[in-house]
Amino acid sequence: MAAKDGLATFINQSKEFTEKDRPELRLQTDNIEEIYNKTKATLPVLLNPNGYKISLIPCGAREFKLLDESGVCIIVQKW
Repeated sequence: MAAKDGLATFINQSKEFTEKDRPELRLQTDNIEEIYNKTKATLPVLLNPNGYKISLIPCGAREFKLLDESGVCIIVQKW
């Protein structure tokens, strides 16, 4: 985990899960609405079709997902 200016990153390396699914990167922030609105306005092509809106997930966090050109899923999350 690394954190700076209200944004934290979580990187987990697991060969088992990488082979089952694409790699994931999780960004945790308190400014999810600002990041979402900025992304939607400037780079909407990055919004993941399987999580392109901010949604509440069962564990209580709010998140949306991005998908980069190489297939890495980037989850932006707020607790």
